[in-house]
Amino acid sequence: MAFSKVLVANRGEIAVRVMQTAKAMGYRTVAVYSDADQHARHVQAADEAVHIGPSKVSDSYLSIPNIIEACKKTGADAVHPGYGFLSENTDFAAACEANGITFIGPPSGAIELMGSKRLSKIAMIQAGVPCVPGYEGDQQDIEFLAEQARNVGFPLMVKASAGGGGRGMRLVHQESDLLEALNTARSEAENAFGSGELIIEKAVIAPRHVEIQVFGDTHGNYVYLFERDCSIQRRHQKVVEEAPCPVMTPDLRQRMGEAAVAAARSCDYVGAGTVEFLLDASGEFYFLEMNTRLQVEHPVTELITGLDLVEWQLRVANGETLPLQQSELTLKGHAIEVRLYAEDPRLDFLPQTGKILRWKPAESANVRIDHGMLSQGEISPFYDPMVAKVIAYGENRNDAIRTLARAVEQSILLGVNSNKEFLVNLLRHPVVVKGDTNTAFIQEHFQQDVSLNKQNLQLETLALTAALFTNASTQSSWNTGIALTLPLKLRYDDQKLELIVKRDGNDVSVETCGESATIQLVEQNDEQLIYVINGVRRKVDYVVEGNFVYLDSANGNVAVENITYLPPETADVAGDGKIRAPMDGAIINVVVNPGDTVSKGQTLLILEAMKIQQQIKSDVDGVVGEIVGQVGQQVKKRQILLNVEI
Repeated sequence: MAFSKVLVANRGEIAVRVMQTAKAMGYRTVAVYSDADQHARHVQAADEAVHIGPSKVSDSYLSIPNIIEACKKTGADAVHPGYGFLSENTDFAAACEANGITFIGPPSGAIELMGSKRLSKIAMIQAGVPCVPGYEGDQQDIEFLAEQARNVGFPLMVKASAGGGGRGMRLVHQESDLLEALNTARSEAENAFGSGELIIEKAVIAPRHVEIQVFGDTHGNYVYLFERDCSIQRRHQKVVEEAPCPVMTPDLRQRMGEAAVAAARSCDYVGAGTVEFLLDASGEFYFLEMNTRLQVEHPVTELITGLDLVEWQLRVANGETLPLQQSELTLKGHAIEVRLYAEDPRLDFLPQTGKILRWKPAESANVRIDHGMLSQGEISPFYDPMVAKVIAYGENRNDAIRTLARAVEQSILLGVNSNKEFLVNLLRHPVVVKGDTNTAFIQEHFQQDVSLNKQNLQLETLALTAALFTNASTQSSWNTGIALTLPLKLRYDDQKLELIVKRDGNDVSVETCGESATIQLVEQNDEQLIYVINGVRRKVDYVVEGNFVYLDSANGNVAVENITYLPPETADVAGDGKIRAPMDGAIINVVVNPGDTVSKGQTLLILEAMKIQQQIKSDVDGVVGEIVGQVGQQVKKRQILLNVEI
């Protein structure tokens, strides 16, 4: 049915993205927001906005009654769910229908079917779509599943039927590990999805992950908009997404595309969907799952086809036929996307929370950056820490990947750590540039990259830090010919550094541990410092806030604290038994009691933020004293949680 006002039941970059197209097509737009998002970019981008609850997702973005009420308040007669949250929730789709609101997505029956790995696989086998051999029956007793697994053979995958994102999934190489894998996967699945239903599949080792974008309308028309390769993954999470697939042939593309259309046709699919396949080295492909929504990586398909997939979604939801038939679809060039996250790759990709002091996405030809951030803001512990999607287009793959690496490098994110250096190094890895990757690439070939391991600060970085810290107190001496020598004590992560800083006019020298470096300051404004080192002129983006300098340096996003003037007991916090939160989050479990004897490295409590659980460990041997934090409590980064008495 026709609609005129679209409410986007989501937040961040995808909400902004949907609104851009909706507005361009003449629709009015409505945003929804939680307490944490009242000043967010997607709220400012909409024509109207409605507060839907507290920061916790279950009370806001996952609250079906609150979102339906927001539609009624604003007269929104259509809802776009984006991805995540309620985008694949059958109850939400049904609630929209019951209230006369157009749900911009597939019918609830298709969502329900494809939401079950077990039932969808049965349907795909019946539709003639190639599937991985295994067991997808309804007998779910552990011993029976173990018997079926032995029949499948090793190695095999145990998967949660309702799962996603790697949860409830185990790779089993030998029978001795089978029962533990089944029980652990079931426990994870029950906790994460409310269903312990499992399937067993033969493991396809080191395959490519290739997905087909499909579209259907209410008139029975179906097309596939070619493929995306999402093979570079970490813990079953996509890291690099590109189109087309580097090893695709015209014959294979047609066979995979027709299989994806058959999957969509089998459940009377309407709108945008993605059928995911595993592609082995021999060219055989197997159905993995179908995502009944717009994908995070949809921009790469848009760039190679010249089409707007959100526009197609809106037209199909409004009862129109598909804008193009299969024979009219063409692809040109190559597009690659990565996701910039507020996370620390050196700490096992620990999500980061806190203030964004500066966000400045790169601006360059053939680069598209989808984001939901203002130039200053905050990374909340309540939501996914993705800051932006950076996408580049090229006439060929080499152009696209080179352009993308440069765009990521030029994007400035200061205030929290990010995976920026990890992404740049990954995109410039010779094997990635060649396109010869699979789902095991990062685990097998990238674990020793400098972005994943703690590094000492380079002397150049120390000199820049010293220049910025001493700038205010010595500015007047720059041009007086007076040379100054100052001691400087810095802290970077858990490292402490003592420097001797010499400033002579525009020259700044640092000396530490018998090594020294000198830079010449050329020009400085509130955001950038231009300098010369060893005859080479360079520039660095920075923020100074209080005792901290934040640098976009060769070491990645570096936060260095000036502890020169802090009292000794404050400056010396490493290994002091004061256990602090490494991020904003909620305490979900305290596993020790006052009086317990603990060892350095022993887990004391568990903190959760952005769906990630972090074990908080003791930094000393000692006895548990006061426990400050309580289960369920929201805590801030660096807040003391408990004390271990040495």
